[in-house]
Amino acid sequence: MAAGTKEGLEFETEEIDDPSIATTPNDVEPMKRAWRNEKASPEILEFQSDLVDRIRGQIELNERNVEEFEQNGTDPLTISLYQMDLDRSQFLLRSYLRIRLYKIEKYMIYISKTTDMWNRLSEQEQKFAKRCIDDMEKHLTQSVLSRLPFGYQSMMKQSISSEEDDLVPEPQLDTFVFCKSKGSLGAFQLDESGDEIVDLVADDLYVLRYKSVKPLIENGQIDVV
Repeated sequence: MAAGTKEGLEFETEEIDDPSIATTPNDVEPMKRAWRNEKASPEILEFQSDLVDRIRGQIELNERNVEEFEQNGTDPLTISLYQMDLDRSQFLLRSYLRIRLYKIEKYMIYISKTTDMWNRLSEQEQKFAKRCIDDMEKHLTQSVLSRLPFGYQSMMKQSISSEEDDLVPEPQLDTFVFCKSKGSLGAFQLDESGDEIVDLVADDLYVLRYKSVKPLIENGQIDVV
């Protein structure tokens, strides 16, 4: 997935005296956090439907504003600032959605048979996942599975004797991630035995196993970076 040269760029915002000109939307920073969290997490996260809807609305508004300003001969600097906001919002939204589609394509079967994962998808993503699974099953059946001996024709198991779906790729939750705490959370237990404890201090950067801090990521107490 090519993010292009814009990835990682941050744009400065300037206040404009004209009250008819909107300033940078407050939803840009939450969208940036959602994008970073999704990009760094090994599994697909909850779809930020309300945030995505607001960002889409802001993009449509800025597109109309840029078009009107160009037609009205508005100062080029003002148009440039609006276009900068528009480009940033479009990049964040498109990149966020592409990352999620990549994860759906990679883990489509695992997601479809795991209720919690499936419910994290938007309605459109669920339709996409179903279509991907149907297309893959049809392709594999026609090209490979139908030619294999009985007991080896499943696209989820190596053989009929397999107790688990050992051909289904799953996210590696043991992956280490860089994360930053939004506030001081004190001592946090990283494992069930209590042998691993870390003191989470606000704005400090940590490298921890994803599965250990997954609950904190899901409830918004820490961000992965």
